[in-house]
Amino acid sequence: MADDLDRLFERLVSVLADDAPGRLAVPFPAAEVYERLVPYRSNRSTLKVATHQDYEMAVLRLLAGERGYVSLEPAEVREALEREAGEKNPDTGLFRQFPDALLSLNRLAAERFLRGDRAYAPPSPPPLSRESSETAEGEDDEAAGSEKAPLAGAAFELAEQSESPRQCPYCGETLPGSRKVNFCPQCGQPPSGELRCPACGGEVDVGWRYCVSCGRATGFE
Repeated sequence: MADDLDRLFERLVSVLADDAPGRLAVPFPAAEVYERLVPYRSNRSTLKVATHQDYEMAVLRLLAGERGYVSLEPAEVREALEREAGEKNPDTGLFRQFPDALLSLNRLAAERFLRGDRAYAPPSPPPLSRESSETAEGEDDEAAGSEKAPLAGAAFELAEQSESPRQCPYCGETLPGSRKVNFCPQCGQPPSGELRCPACGGEVDVGWRYCVSCGRATGFE
């Protein structure tokens, strides 16, 4: 049976899917969850939370990565929230101290929910013995790296396989259908790989509006 965490994730996925095509693949600041996307006042009945503290606890569990619904960066923030969520008397509003932490949805879990699957939470990995853990350490690291690959690339691949007009996972605008798309003509985002500042060439992350190296506007929204 679904609990507060499940209902919060379901509502978040629904709002993002309705907001703009491709939003599910775009990381965004954690503060958007409780300030704009699924605020307490307008979603209390939908989430079936009795108190504001219950709502905050659901947000804390979500941002802490419980059930693998989302991932939060930087890792130290996620770990701090995870520790707090496990306390007997947690500070349910601790996540408000990290409004700029970057949140990414688990694309597979989101797609399962949108398809109406009853069980859409990512399955927990089976426990490994000490021997198998040691021998497969290198393979585990490689697999973990592949799981953390940018969601944007997957979104572009899905768009290319679809017969409907392709849309940019960042801004939602229609992509040209007659040629290979390396960069969106509307927002300039690439489907995968490193983003670089158009002014100085410094590395930037998805969602950055200004370069941390030279301060120029990146043009990425």
